[in-house]
Amino acid sequence: MRRAPLIVALAALAVVGLLAGCDSTSGNQSNGSATVPRNWPVPNDPTAAAERAGLEMLGREMLEVHYHAHLEVTVRGVDITVPAGIGIDAAKQTITALHTHDQTGIVHIESAEEIPFTLGQFFTEWDQPLSATQVGPIKVDANEEVRLYRNGTVVPGDPAAVRFAAHDQLVVWLGPKGEQPDVRATYVFPAGL
Repeated sequence: MRRAPLIVALAALAVVGLLAGCDSTSGNQSNGSATVPRNWPVPNDPTAAAERAGLEMLGREMLEVHYHAHLEVTVRGVDITVPAGIGIDAAKQTITALHTHDQTGIVHIESAEEIPFTLGQFFTEWDQPLSATQVGPIKVDANEEVRLYRNGTVVPGDPAAVRFAAHDQLVVWLGPKGEQPDVRATYVFPAGL
């Protein structure tokens, strides 16, 4: 009679072990020995991150120049969540001209003047590296590369140098050399954006 609870307990442990090995509960996917986290945090000090990005913290949103772009980040097949609150210091109630309000990937560009904001500034205020050899915490392996797609077309050169433009669909992709990923060329922005 006592064997049944033991068998159930061992079966439960086996299932937990399998789930842990798949890493399905943490929101990560595995590629060989490297695990790519889906969620990269916003910085603990948004004001310091904005300063590193060369962005001023403002007491309110400026709307003289006002447009939006959409950003997707895919690393080794894992879609990374672009978090809410990039460029916003809630404790100080300040905001940069380049920020996110939610997790849709919509980047708000709201400035008092026309300034060529870059993807590198956005990643810097997110506190995540962006270069030809690294995206966020993930460094490129020998058979991988970083690509930036704008509206479905590859943009050569340094992805951090790319400037935002109204209604751009930007995809930062890190994956195997020679792979042709299926990237979204357009994004349907909500009415009013």
